[in-house]
Amino acid sequence: MASADQRAFLHNLRRALTGNAVNAPVPAGDPVDRQAGIYQRPTRVESRGREERLSLLDQVIEESGPINLKVTAHKDIQSVAMGIRRLAVESQPEWGDKKQVAAWNHPLIKALNLPEVLKETGIPVEFPIQTHAGDREKQRQWIFDAYIGITSADFCLADSATLVLKTRAGQDRSVSLVPSIHVAVIRLEQILGSLKELYFILDNDPEQVQEGLTPCLTFITGPSKTADIEATMVHGAHGPREVHLFVATGE
Repeated sequence: MASADQRAFLHNLRRALTGNAVNAPVPAGDPVDRQAGIYQRPTRVESRGREERLSLLDQVIEESGPINLKVTAHKDIQSVAMGIRRLAVESQPEWGDKKQVAAWNHPLIKALNLPEVLKETGIPVEFPIQTHAGDREKQRQWIFDAYIGITSADFCLADSATLVLKTRAGQDRSVSLVPSIHVAVIRLEQILGSLKELYFILDNDPEQVQEGLTPCLTFITGPSKTADIEATMVHGAHGPREVHLFVATGE
């Protein structure tokens, strides 16, 4: 469950995002301090229709261009799996010629059945899970040697095409940071409108409140990039050189 400090932090962010022009009372069920500032309730995410969700996906695609995020929509998980297969076959490791994939132990990623989908390509897939201390170094090395890291994401923010990932057991952030290519897979309903909606959900959704923020909450807006050297933009200096987002739309 979120601590008092976490709730206070989220509430301060909400106050900064809503601005002083909005004057709405804090609802009785809100978990934050009733005496603190102002409050604005975002659009109810769960009541969004399909057309509105597809509109948010269009916004993600529009925002993805400037940040070099590659977004593709597929009707179902099987189509997503085949899209990842094509990417794995066509992409080359940044160093050497060894191809292997590290993937999250996550229900959506498991549903892709990647070991079977990639079997004929000869590209092995590992789901790093530390069952005891002796696994740590072996699994860490697998992630270091992988040229593709496959994760899901808890949310995607449409207004900035930002992925939001919580760290959990079997879902290490290193899978999204170490391999040269990061692939994230989400469903259409995981797209939110904005950071404001995200913080509202983190602070009010019963499941999110019960889980809390987990050890790490990562925000990813496109691939790693820097222009520190001679003002020349370089991708992959501090993380993946490519980030791909596959969205299962359901139709």
